[in-house]
Amino acid sequence: MTPAATPRSQEAQENDALLKSMPAENVAPLWKILKKLSPPKPNPISVPHLWNYKKLKPILDESGRLVPTELAERRVLMLVNPKLNGPRTTETLYAGLQYIRPGEVAAAHRHVAFALRFILEGQGGFTNVEGTRMSMQRGDVLLTPRNCWHDHGKDGNGPMIWLDGLDLPMWQSIPVNYTDYYEEDRFPAVDNENTPMKFPWQPVQDKLDSIKGDFAIFEYRDQENPEKYVSSILGAEALRVSPSASTPVRQENSSFVFCVYEGKGHTIVYGDDGEENVFNWENSDVFCIPCNMPFKHFNDSEEQAYLFNFSDTPLLKNLRIHSSDLKKHN
Repeated sequence: MTPAATPRSQEAQENDALLKSMPAENVAPLWKILKKLSPPKPNPISVPHLWNYKKLKPILDESGRLVPTELAERRVLMLVNPKLNGPRTTETLYAGLQYIRPGEVAAAHRHVAFALRFILEGQGGFTNVEGTRMSMQRGDVLLTPRNCWHDHGKDGNGPMIWLDGLDLPMWQSIPVNYTDYYEEDRFPAVDNENTPMKFPWQPVQDKLDSIKGDFAIFEYRDQENPEKYVSSILGAEALRVSPSASTPVRQENSSFVFCVYEGKGHTIVYGDDGEENVFNWENSDVFCIPCNMPFKHFNDSEEQAYLFNFSDTPLLKNLRIHSSDLKKHN
């Protein structure tokens, strides 16, 4: 004879029946996931990761050979976090390496997402934003504000390669992003290098070099209104680290994507359990640092090192939830 169910087992059976009844009504028990939704401290799914440019360059070149712009529209390698799916480099940031060949046209379109471009390699490239055509030089930062018609092109020999930074992951959760296509491949444009949408590299480096100390930070700001960031969601910085020097440890609830303009060094990203992620980097390498993870940069060479980054700091500041700390790390 089967023994009678105890009060506890009866309660467990009733709980099982309760949970099984929920999916049919499209409801779920919050109490099962509440701690995951609201942890005691930020707990990103994304992980620190470095993309080695020397390893990616042959893939870019082969993509340029095999994938025409007519098929690709934008020939880009998305930098996808190992713990996420594309288009996410972190939960809030998208980074990709765009490649364009001589004579090609990346046709004019516009979208809700904001974009910035950090130029890595090549000569003769240009972008056109709402009728303003800007040339591309290594280290330049070019902005594409929301809903602005833009196209890219390349004159001369050899490819043009740059780092794209967009707020695309935001629009996976807020589904209002869309793309319009212009009636022609190119939007009518005139050359204009003196535009607030362009930050040439040399003045940025001059500013960094004028700041005393082992490290310096330049913050890209709206050139018509310096009180504002370059966008309401994404911000950008350039960083200098002196030879054989290091930066203080920096910890923010922002997420970062870094790209090495020049130099050779390493970055340590500190985990909660004392684990240290060490990224050795050199020219054009890209690495991401998820929110709330302390990190520190080291210049391992006898020359100045320069890095560029973009982050979601403006978003967090606009929401009044940003936190930041510069400190020593034992």
